[in-house]
Amino acid sequence: QVQLVESGGGLVQAGGSLRLSCAASGSRFGIKTMGWYRQAPGKQRELVASITSSGSTNYADSSVKGRFTISRDNAKNTVYLQMDSLKPEDTAVYYCNADVRLTIYTVTYLTFWGQGTQVTVSS
Repeated sequence: QVQLVESGGGLVQAGGSLRLSCAASGSRFGIKTMGWYRQAPGKQRELVASITSSGSTNYADSSVKGRFTISRDNAKNTVYLQMDSLKPEDTAVYYCNADVRLTIYTVTYLTFWGQGTQVTVSS
C-alpha cells in the first residue's frame, strides 16, 4: 500500500525558512509527478508546485516563484519544498501528492495524498 508522509512544518516568523519533506513508500513501479498543494482556512486547496520524474518543475502559484524551490530524490521517492522569505499569507496546511504507477503491465497511475503538515508564519 502506498503511503505519503510529510514532515518539516511548523511555526516560523515572517522572512524565515522551512523545508518540507514528503516520503512515499510502497511504490513498486515508479512515481511520475509529485507535487505540493496548500489549503488556507476558508479557501480551496491549490497547487503550489510540481516536479516530474525527470526533474521538470512547475510553479503554479506566481506568489511563490523565487521564494520556494521544489526538488526530488527519485532513489528515495521523496519530494522537498524549500520555502524561503516566508510571508504570513503562506500560512496553510501543506499537502504532497504523487502519481504512482499501479502495475508493470499497464501505464496506469493513481494519485495518492499525504496527511498534510501545518505551516504557520507569524508577522
